[in-house]
Amino acid sequence: MSHRALTGFVLLLLALLFWLGIVSPARAEVLQNNPGVATSEYVLGPGDIIRITVFQNPDLTTETRVAETGAITFPLIGTVTVGALSVPAAERAIASLLRDGGFVLHPQVSILPVQMRGNQISVIGLVGRPGRYPLETTNLRLSDMLAMAGGIAPNGADTVVLIGTRGGKAVREEIDIPSMFLKGGENDLPLAGGDILYVHRAPTFYIYGEVQRPGTFRLERNMSVMQGLATGGGVNQRGTTRGLQVHRRDAEGRPEIIEATLDHLLKPDDVIFVKESLF
Repeated sequence: MSHRALTGFVLLLLALLFWLGIVSPARAEVLQNNPGVATSEYVLGPGDIIRITVFQNPDLTTETRVAETGAITFPLIGTVTVGALSVPAAERAIASLLRDGGFVLHPQVSILPVQMRGNQISVIGLVGRPGRYPLETTNLRLSDMLAMAGGIAPNGADTVVLIGTRGGKAVREEIDIPSMFLKGGENDLPLAGGDILYVHRAPTFYIYGEVQRPGTFRLERNMSVMQGLATGGGVNQRGTTRGLQVHRRDAEGRPEIIEATLDHLLKPDDVIFVKESLF
């Protein structure tokens, strides 16, 4: 279906919904002019700036900020608490007050979030620009927020930890970023206000002994001892690959020494020790 045909279909659908009374004219206008705004899912919070319109009552059009108490001031009805309400619930609350007060006989209220400042996402850890970011769109996803925060730093891990609340329950997710993109973004989760994204440092390993460049290096996935040695420039003229040792700590934190082969897989914080050749 072409873009023009799709647009015509959307307009026809909105007209039908309006005629059936499912969508108010004000709501239809908002959806027509802002097709990417899924306002029905958004919960209003302190700091949000919203535009309120009442069909056939242009003098009641108001743009206001939700106070820290969650309240706004609206013409004729005064203070209304909309904080913690979804957009449709806030629309119904205002419409009910207008109708019960006898100000508008059949009020059709529409609310459009102009700036969503009440809900923020915290991005911490090893990213380009850690900080708090406003949830300015209702369909913001993990990849969008990482881009806003400058991406993962060079020494950051490939996994992002998401901590938040869904349906009143605390959730914690670990998202593998490379796999997310290689699999078509299936784990590119939508974000919600109050979410925390944390990027830990990338796992590392160490090389010391008779190598070209001893030091600390990033541990890539499924990296073998041979690949680790190559990262360090390989064994120098005095070294040997015979008798390689990998020093690591077990699950209880006790140190252990492993007589490793070149195919041995490394783990985070492993230390490769290259001995000096006797010949």
